[in-house]
Amino acid sequence: MNSTAAAGAPLRRFRALPLRSRLALLVAVAVAVAVAAVATASWFMVRNQLRSQLDASLRNSTVDNRYVRMLLNACADPSTGVPPAPGSYTVQIVTAAGTTCTSPNASPIEVKQEDLDVAAGRRLEVLHTTKARNGADMRVLTTFKRGVPGITPDSVAVSLTRPMSEVDEPLSSLAWILLVFSGLGVLGAGAAGLWVARTGLRPVDQLTEAVEHIARTEDLTVQIPHEGDDEIARLSRSFNSMTVALASSRERQAQLIADAGHELRTPLTSLRTNIELLARSEETGRPIPAEDRRALMASVKAQMTELASLIGDLQELARPDAAARGPLKVVALHEITESALARARLRGPELTISAALEPWYVRGEAASLERAVVNVLDNAVKFSPPGGTIEVALRAGELTVRDHGPGIPAEELPHVFERFWRSPSARALPGSGLGLSIVARTVQQAGGTAQLWPADPGPGTVAVLRLPGAPTPPPDQP
Repeated sequence: MNSTAAAGAPLRRFRALPLRSRLALLVAVAVAVAVAAVATASWFMVRNQLRSQLDASLRNSTVDNRYVRMLLNACADPSTGVPPAPGSYTVQIVTAAGTTCTSPNASPIEVKQEDLDVAAGRRLEVLHTTKARNGADMRVLTTFKRGVPGITPDSVAVSLTRPMSEVDEPLSSLAWILLVFSGLGVLGAGAAGLWVARTGLRPVDQLTEAVEHIARTEDLTVQIPHEGDDEIARLSRSFNSMTVALASSRERQAQLIADAGHELRTPLTSLRTNIELLARSEETGRPIPAEDRRALMASVKAQMTELASLIGDLQELARPDAAARGPLKVVALHEITESALARARLRGPELTISAALEPWYVRGEAASLERAVVNVLDNAVKFSPPGGTIEVALRAGELTVRDHGPGIPAEELPHVFERFWRSPSARALPGSGLGLSIVARTVQQAGGTAQLWPADPGPGTVAVLRLPGAPTPPPDQP
């Protein structure tokens, strides 16, 4: 448990850093890993190349019998002079017995078993690394040489060596150069990463400032400037679209409250006046004539009904779309229309309502769809003349309701689905101006469209609701 917590502590500290610091750190780490990999690979390549060159120089150098004879004579008689080996080479003769003879001014080289094998003739050549007596690392090429006439009848091994410092010193210098430049590269990458992070995240900073400003002031008019089509620009455009939508939603909400207050004021004022008249009659003991009292009570009842209808419409419109939809199921639109027709006939018993309904199944919320159809039929009943006719038809998902009332002027048709909008000719009739708004919203949620246009031939109005569906229910539906 403790080890796991300790292992996760660096990750938590890293996540606690600001985003730009994390980006700069990640860039620096990525560059450091890449530079380290390149530097390491370069170092090994140079080392292998230098060693190959050193081995090649040993193989390309030869020691003739004359020099071997001179070196063996010098070892037998130290007073005999012998020139040193050419260049930086060291020459050492090894016998099968293990005795050695080294060129002048050179430290003897440690003899290995491979050298003895060459001296005994068991191997012709061996290349290895060993140490000199003075501790220096030496690269050794030992070759077989037969007995030298006049000097020794036995075969010997001639070791030609060069110090490994010829390779190690350049490699050490290269390692320091790579280390210094790698460090500078990592520091530069970190600085560049921080600059890139600051530059790249500037729009995010603007977005953060805008969000904080909106949280403090609730000012939804803030817009973030954006250019290009990258992810940051898309995020800025999405944020601007969101603030516009929120501002529009708040404006609609404020307008809904203002319109609702205006619409509620009229029935409430009428109710208050009627109730005050009744209360004053009771307080003064002066009874209201029976006919007037019945009229007052009927008015109170009508205003209460209008208030209840208005509040119900407001509740329907105030619900979010997801809540308003409820569970979507496949429902029979023709059956819903028949139920709505029964209610419409009760509200307009003096009217003739004809219906021709073909089966049609849609996916939606049955109660909401029935309310939408009822609202359309209520409008037709409300504006139909006494003894008039209303024609209802449902064919291929298109529900039409045609009345023979006064109709709607062409200039008013674009406003009929707006909330609280009422035609001047309908303001004297009961209603809230929300019925067709609810119709349009419900039909759109079901994937359809709602339209109104003047009847041809007139007078009258035709309401058309188009809903996607099928004439038969899906196989999994009853």
